Amino acid sequence: MNEKDWHILSTLLEEKNITKASQRLYISQPALTYRIKELEKEFNMKIITRGNRGVDFTPKGEYLAEYAQTMLSQLQKTKETLVNMDEGISGTLRLAVSGMFARFELPAILKAFLNIHPNVEINLKTGWSSEINLMLQKEEAHLGIIRGNYDWPGYKTLLKEEKICIVSNREIDLQELPSLSRINYQTDLSLKNTIEHWWNQTYTFPPKISMETDRSDTCKQMVLNGLGYAILPEICIQESDALYTIPLIAKDHTNVVRNTWLIYRDIALELKQIKAFIDFLLEYKGLIS
Repeated sequence: MNEKDWHILSTLLEEKNITKASQRLYISQPALTYRIKELEKEFNMKIITRGNRGVDFTPKGEYLAEYAQTMLSQLQKTKETLVNMDEGISGTLRLAVSGMFARFELPAILKAFLNIHPNVEINLKTGWSSEINLMLQKEEAHLGIIRGNYDWPGYKTLLKEEKICIVSNREIDLQELPSLSRINYQTDLSLKNTIEHWWNQTYTFPPKISMETDRSDTCKQMVLNGLGYAILPEICIQESDALYTIPLIAKDHTNVVRNTWLIYRDIALELKQIKAFIDFLLEYKGLIS
């Protein structure tokens, strides 16, 4: 059993599907199936069983796959430590970033960072903030950038605070809001709960939701074309957008805001490329000089 086998077992455990696992591993399905059978012979046990919906791991097979994941993690840490012993800033920077932040702010940040540290390799994953938080807990990334308030046992630095706004292509009266068509978009539970809490504090009638979109960009285009209003965080709103905005005001007369956080473990600071990125990001956001 070698590193290639670790990748096979780890990927198959994640996907629970031969086709998807072979696609991720860039090998044929017969080759993947053959290697699993060879491992079953080597360990004299059944690793997986096939069903209509994919594959299931036997208890022993799952234990072996989890061992493979542990070995891959240890190998990655060893490689990073060895690279860190060299002079200069190099190595891999594993980032897990909220999709919204990745869409609107991260490209410029990474470009500026790599202009200073061109020998750093970026490994990036994006997703819902709840997913990013889980990735950091499972040590699948060095650093996470999440939006909303989540429990995190390690270091947590506030990168920005932004208002959440009602947006429309025309001026609207807040008293009429329950009777106007609202366009929703898929977002994480944290933001959804924040908006619902504000609405329930402000109105006694439910919103009139006329459209549901999968992305905030699509939602905003619908608003720009006069199909309804939406409630969006400021990060989605550009100066070039011809939109009227009204910040949400809480019952205590403060702005309803969306926070963006940088999260990481203290052990991450032992790697030079991680510390370099943290220092760069904080300076870029004007949090240190």
